[in-house]
Amino acid sequence: MERENVTILDHPLIQHKISMLRDERTGTNEFRKLVEEIATLMGFEALRDLPLEDVEVKTPIETCMTPMIAGKKLAVVPILRAGLGMVNGILTLVPSAKVGHIGLCRNEETHEPEEYYCKLPHPIDQRTIVVVDPMLATGGSAIAAVDFIKARGGKNIKFMCIIAAPEGVERLMEAHPDIHLYVGHLDRCLNENAYIMPGLGDAGDRIFGTK
Repeated sequence: MERENVTILDHPLIQHKISMLRDERTGTNEFRKLVEEIATLMGFEALRDLPLEDVEVKTPIETCMTPMIAGKKLAVVPILRAGLGMVNGILTLVPSAKVGHIGLCRNEETHEPEEYYCKLPHPIDQRTIVVVDPMLATGGSAIAAVDFIKARGGKNIKFMCIIAAPEGVERLMEAHPDIHLYVGHLDRCLNENAYIMPGLGDAGDRIFGTK
């Protein structure tokens, strides 16, 4: 899958931790920690292009001009509820980042995602926005989340997921070719029930210990 704005992160540490996530024997506490650690590792790459500006700093030796992150603070926007598991991983890197939330539910008649909650940091149009969700399956929720952010003025949008199905990647990129997608591992396919194969089960249930 060759797309300029899709980055598959093949770092050995990310791959190792994703394999641990997949294991059905991995319990809630360890699963939650792994999701956070993977988000930190992925965030290091996804935030590579944050803008910098030189500021004056007085060291113990002299005053100098040195680079710091410029502009409005980063916005991290998890898709509820599984996306919450990735937020602290990004905040480890950028503790001053603002956090928004998008809640989606599926319309039982149309089967399309509908927004039930959306709260974004202001001014959203001046921020780099990182949308996080551990799994990109059909792409429906991801597309809807980006739609809602754009409708509120968001422009510089990145989407970060731990595992993805090729079908979801294609659908998201066709709907929003202007965003950058970061994927921890591109899995084989979706099955007839739209579960990622081989996948890791339901990320929300495994993060929060629910069934």
